Amino acid sequence: MTTYTLSPISPYRYTLDFIRDEIRALLERGSISRHQPIYSLANYIPPREWLSIERQLEEKDYLLRDRIGDLLGAEDWDND
Repeated sequence: MTTYTLSPISPYRYTLDFIRDEIRALLERGSISRHQPIYSLANYIPPREWLSIERQLEEKDYLLRDRIGDLLGAEDWDND
């Protein structure tokens, strides 16, 4: 079953901030966990778009085996 969530856009628009926003949306829906490896995001991104995402992550020195939480870094919580 294919469950792509990202809309197809040009590769040059996949900034790290855009990728992080999409990941946060997936986390809020409960589709993914912060403890999963980054490569598990490929299940939610069309294959033709995944290559651009993968390239952007590699340029920023992220490995696909790194955890999604590593990509997001520290987060601020309003209720703390």
